Amino acid sequence: MKIDLIAGARPNFIKIASIINAIKQAQAHQKNIQFRLIHTGQHFDRNMSDSFFEQLNLPEPDVNLGAGGGSQAEQTSKIMMGYEKLLLEESTDLCLVVGDVTSTMACAIVAKKLQIKVAHVEAGIRSHDLSMPEEINRLLTDSISDFFFTTSEVANENLRKSGISDDRIFFVGNTMIDTLLVNQSRFIKPEVWDQYHLEKRKYLVMTLHRPANVDEESKLKELIDEIVNHSNQLPLIFPVHPRTKQILNKLEVNYDTLIQIDPLSYLEFNYLVKHAKAVITDSGGITEETTMMGIPCMTLRNNTERPETISLGTNELLGVNPKAIAPALEKLFKGDWKKGGIPPLWDGKTGERIIDILIHLK
Repeated sequence: MKIDLIAGARPNFIKIASIINAIKQAQAHQKNIQFRLIHTGQHFDRNMSDSFFEQLNLPEPDVNLGAGGGSQAEQTSKIMMGYEKLLLEESTDLCLVVGDVTSTMACAIVAKKLQIKVAHVEAGIRSHDLSMPEEINRLLTDSISDFFFTTSEVANENLRKSGISDDRIFFVGNTMIDTLLVNQSRFIKPEVWDQYHLEKRKYLVMTLHRPANVDEESKLKELIDEIVNHSNQLPLIFPVHPRTKQILNKLEVNYDTLIQIDPLSYLEFNYLVKHAKAVITDSGGITEETTMMGIPCMTLRNNTERPETISLGTNELLGVNPKAIAPALEKLFKGDWKKGGIPPLWDGKTGERIIDILIHLK
């Protein structure tokens, strides 16, 4: 059995890493399974990419489609043309896509049109917010996939409601958690730790990237003002995208406790998360990592596609109103934040379960 593993953005590689490890284990037990790692080139920073592959012990991609930037339509078309050309030259038995980025949807469509089976890892998650490109990618990918690997019972039910039969739904857990668990002992203390004399549980970590939060200048300033002014003078570590940094400089957002740094590697960022007092974010994946590490998390969004991080984990959905930040931080500093627990099957063995199922499906 030959599988194409599709990855185009940083979260994809985090999820794919556990599947590659599971395939290598299966090969060591003489199982007939091969893979081709395909980097679509959707996101590509050479400096970050090199360290990222090294840190996660990922092999170099077998193919890089080099899709690069451009609008969503341009990017989608480049990925589709590149992957179609590859499949016409050398086909595969299965196209495995993860997550919900443009590469996920584009490669699933190409494979399906060429009569190749498609497996979707992290299937069935829904924000029910069609203003998010990721939600459109999820819906389209799930509408044509053959096999669905899910992270929660909520995702299972979403798929059932859309007409997917139970024999194609496999509740396996979370590959992102596999990667987190296997690398937890390898986390790297970043330079900012010693540079600003950080101490465990005595700083906050913040990430913001969604357009609704960072593209509206007045909204971004109000968010940061509220967070800084109610953070008990704790350092606020903010790995910030260069474009967002330009906006902040223009707005003259300048607090002694706001520490803006360049984006960190996977192992460095999670070192900060593991030892933080709390995390404030608009990312979905980070809410899973904070839940696994038992770190309080505040999500600045009106919806989430990962409700288990709220119902079972350490995450709370604050919405996008900056005025919701002060009460949440007050709750944190009073020691009233919920403890949270670990969702079912977040045990580090999801990749193994996926590969075992695929081997027996062939």
